[in-house]
Amino acid sequence: MNVIKVSAQSRTAAVAGAIAGVIREVNRAEVQAIGAGAVNQALKAIVIAKGYLQEEGVEVVCDPEFVDVAIDGQERTAIRLVVSPR
Repeated sequence: MNVIKVSAQSRTAAVAGAIAGVIREVNRAEVQAIGAGAVNQALKAIVIAKGYLQEEGVEVVCDPEFVDVAIDGQERTAIRLVVSPR
């Protein structure tokens, strides 16, 4: 499964559309963010996607977790937000 990576500069509406699209296709989306700004954008996008999906009768939940990722040879801690239907 592809991980939707979010940065502090990501457009929330675009990320929300991607999340909703993945939920419709494979029933589960993984959103990953590193840093406070990126986590903020990711959470706003999830709230928007939740609204999109509610219009279709799909209720989703978000399960956050820490994950370690390697970026340019350095270990970083990211937040992974797993979004799935309730």
